[in-house]
Amino acid sequence: MVFAHATQAVTEVVLSLPFDLPDPDPVQPPGTEGFTSIMGWAKWIALAVCILGLFAAGALMAIQSRRGEGGEHVGKIGMALGGTIVISAAASLVGFLVG
Repeated sequence: MVFAHATQAVTEVVLSLPFDLPDPDPVQPPGTEGFTSIMGWAKWIALAVCILGLFAAGALMAIQSRRGEGGEHVGKIGMALGGTIVISAAASLVGFLVG
């Protein structure tokens, strides 16, 4: 009981203090413009590979469906879609961090 009151008192004191934390704007270091261009190219190439992977998985599914093996390619489609999600999330995260 005493610990709870002490914790509450410390919390109230800390929260009542005027904190003025700095919030600087993100600035890209000079000379790194080429790096952002390379990241854009890598994103484009990676997404193109994922799209080609979807095309290939769909074509293999259509060809092998007559033999009863079409369902095996659903995992490949899932992996290609998962790769697209990871690439898009990484690009968005880097874009957020860079500014």
